Amino acid sequence: MKLGLAYGIVKIRPRFEEKDYLMSKKYKNPPIIEALCEIHFEPDASWDVDSITNILYEKVKDKFPKKFRLQLQTSQIDIGDSGTPGITEQLLPLVRFQSSDEQALIQVAPNLLTINHLKPYTSWEEFLPLIEMGVNAYREVANPKDIHRIALRYINRIEISSERISLEDYFEFRPFIGQKVLQDIRAFTMGIQILHEGARDVLSVQLTTINSEVPNTIAMLLDLTYSLARPGDIMLDDISEWVKVAHNHIEDAFEACISDQLRKLFEEVIEC
Repeated sequence: MKLGLAYGIVKIRPRFEEKDYLMSKKYKNPPIIEALCEIHFEPDASWDVDSITNILYEKVKDKFPKKFRLQLQTSQIDIGDSGTPGITEQLLPLVRFQSSDEQALIQVAPNLLTINHLKPYTSWEEFLPLIEMGVNAYREVANPKDIHRIALRYINRIEISSERISLEDYFEFRPFIGQKVLQDIRAFTMGIQILHEGARDVLSVQLTTINSEVPNTIAMLLDLTYSLARPGDIMLDDISEWVKVAHNHIEDAFEACISDQLRKLFEEVIEC
């Protein structure tokens, strides 16, 4: 299949068992533009924005000295008695703690915690401690009761300098449309969901074309999100182990999606 610019352009305490995963690869030019861990806790009416965020800041300010007050817009679809859907929008207070280099941040809203790492992403060995720092500080201050949802997400921006490429040269994960359909595709979006850990978790993999600001360059996003499929199925004490399992599955999926030719563009680092 040709891709061109002009014409074709898934509440019991889980058991975490040791498993065999693909060996971790490291790249000189990794395509990750953002990695994030997002945790939604069960609603707590006593959640106090100012009190919680002020104390939380004191615990993380050495690593995240910059503090910003923002607003988080949420939307909820409600189906009334008439069957007509209605959308309710709400603005929630959000506080962001950011590192000095603005590459890592912790964001806190009512019953919500996210830990983000922007480009340049260094390694899982450096990102995991940030997740654990944010989670431990939040638990000490907010005292959440249970986890409702949790997700680990990696967003990869892949750019290939060419006006036209054969997707099979770069991706193992790609759309198949059959030979009877014209092969010069301008844009596409495709995604799948894979159940893991006895259907407790689900991995979503999505590949989509995007516009590139660089001339004669084809750009795509490879988005991998590993999330809890059954709300409330892990305990607060299990967050660290859960994200480790999530990362292993995401890393395996990423390597399974790309070809050796694409790995060459990322420049794999061989450690002796």
